[in-house]
Amino acid sequence: MAYTNIDDPSAYFQTKTYTGNSGVQFVTNDGNSDLQPDWVWIKNRTVGYSHQLYDSSRGTTKALFSDLTNAETTVSNGLVTFNTDGFGVNSAAAVNENELVAWQWKANGGTTSSNTDGSITSTVQANQDAGFSIVTWAGTNSTATIGHGLGVAPKFIIVRARDKGVPTSWIVFHKDGSTSDDDYYILQGTFAKGTQAGLWNNQYPSSTVFGVANDFWVNSASTNYIAYCFAEKQGYSKFGKYVGNANANGTFVYTGFKPAFVMVKRSDGTSDWTILDSKRPGYNLINKRLVANSSAAEATYNVLDFVSNGFKFRDGDGIWNGSGSNYIYMAFAENPFVTSTGIPTTAR
Repeated sequence: MAYTNIDDPSAYFQTKTYTGNSGVQFVTNDGNSDLQPDWVWIKNRTVGYSHQLYDSSRGTTKALFSDLTNAETTVSNGLVTFNTDGFGVNSAAAVNENELVAWQWKANGGTTSSNTDGSITSTVQANQDAGFSIVTWAGTNSTATIGHGLGVAPKFIIVRARDKGVPTSWIVFHKDGSTSDDDYYILQGTFAKGTQAGLWNNQYPSSTVFGVANDFWVNSASTNYIAYCFAEKQGYSKFGKYVGNANANGTFVYTGFKPAFVMVKRSDGTSDWTILDSKRPGYNLINKRLVANSSAAEATYNVLDFVSNGFKFRDGDGIWNGSGSNYIYMAFAENPFVTSTGIPTTAR
């Protein structure tokens, strides 16, 4: 039976739903962990505003948008504080009107350090226990390696140029969704897996670094970059793949925990990046869908069930469960399947 070192996943990841007030609001997290987030991804569920992504390495009011190629933007009335038990927002409609959801990850409380493991010195905020780091660096227009601070090889990396829009994109590395170290995905689009020779400097990530090419996507001169890096942690996070069966008695995906959050993407064809979580109404079936590559408001589909040790699809739509189609996913836990003391969880 698989045990975990993280008995309380809410100490490192939480989904929080809240209602906007069009003014100043402090959003407080649930549970006993008092999660202090370092990466906050907010989406207005009711209206088609773009996703807004903030992190404590870049600082408050500095927004990126998962569904756009826009450069980093200062939203003075966006997310304005990272708090010990949540975050504060001001009057921006995208973060404080209607019904909203925030997905939050903990790194190192905003404390960064210089990392010289790579050929480029990076600035890193890492949480090795949870397998998550926020990495920034100044591009050099050369092939290079970047230190990530995790101590183990990441399986999932999201890279973005901070101060350039088109032609830059959100570039994603997914180890299980790759057949070579040249493969990538684009977060703001529906594109299938792409391949570009040397994009990751002809190497998979190691326990200390990941590689980048002399490319405007990942390491152009006079450009600042950010990467969100994730290593897999038993009973807490999983970054894997599965094959669909186009059936309402759908594919079961084993994670080793009851999920709190799942994002899935077809790898061998066009499809959205579908985001599902356990906090928005519609629990088993999980049927409240948001899309990382679209500003669209929340929509209802009968997608899947979250169970005690994974998730099972209940719909045959090709976006997430097409017959013989290949998919990638990232998932975070609500509860481990079995705690470090041997206590099992149950499905809701």
